[in-house]
Amino acid sequence: MSIAAKAAEMRTMQIPLAAHGKTIPAERLGALTPTDPAIGIEAIRRRYQEDGYVWLKGLLPRADVIDFRRWVFTRLAETGLLEPGHDFALGIAAAEVVDWNFANRRLMSIVRSAAYEGFCAQPPLVRFMDAFLEGISYLHKRKLMRYVQPGTPTATPAHYDLVYLRGGTSRLVTAWIPIGDTPAEMGGLVYLEGSHALGRGMEAEFGARSGDLSPEERISAYNRHMAEGGWISKDLPDMAERFDTRWLAADYEAGDVVLHSPYMIHASTTNGDRARRLRLSTDIRYQNVDDEIDVRWSNHWSLGDML
Repeated sequence: MSIAAKAAEMRTMQIPLAAHGKTIPAERLGALTPTDPAIGIEAIRRRYQEDGYVWLKGLLPRADVIDFRRWVFTRLAETGLLEPGHDFALGIAAAEVVDWNFANRRLMSIVRSAAYEGFCAQPPLVRFMDAFLEGISYLHKRKLMRYVQPGTPTATPAHYDLVYLRGGTSRLVTAWIPIGDTPAEMGGLVYLEGSHALGRGMEAEFGARSGDLSPEERISAYNRHMAEGGWISKDLPDMAERFDTRWLAADYEAGDVVLHSPYMIHASTTNGDRARRLRLSTDIRYQNVDDEIDVRWSNHWSLGDML
């Protein structure tokens, strides 16, 4: 391990990361391994297969990501979400009451916008995904954007993505993109080390038990053989103990992109940023256009669409 990587791991282990009221102990925390895109597509693909993820440093132009963050928050500012008097690219959360109905409607407008579509389909990312998938990449129409306020209990429970995409190919790749600098304390994604093998085992177990389900139930995350919402667990410390592994966290920067396997177990932690910055990110799915596509993902994301 390099000196820089060791320092990053030591910092990560010293930050109290929590979710759903439980703090992950330092001995169950580790650092995500960064990858320089310049090592080449074959080496990147090998890392992805071995680790279940690849954290690509600076794949996108940093200035473009910051500009898009500013664009998003400028449009959300009318809802009361942002503290006035600051550059909206900073994303400082307002202390006043937010009009959540207005904020949700505006978020749904943003994810349908040409600007967001262009951000998700920008040339550096498309070129990379074409090479990574060894063909023409297909970007699913259903794309998610999330903002998370500091000091709130909001966190995504542990899960793997194929649970929500069983109606198509399993050769999917999720791209998680932090829209702005996202140090670990802001609650970015954490990955259960080595868990792409665990996810495959869980999915195989589900398949073996699903003979009594209808075709619609077999592809749904909301069937009687799945936990509520398709989640594996909200107890991140317990999961690390149960599987004797660690949660891997990172200080993400604007321009980074993380790709992960549809079997890789991941979650988020609460946003504990002392500067009261909103965490903003998007998670989008790619696959080779020649593989079977889950038709349920051919519509825009809507809150409460049960996917």
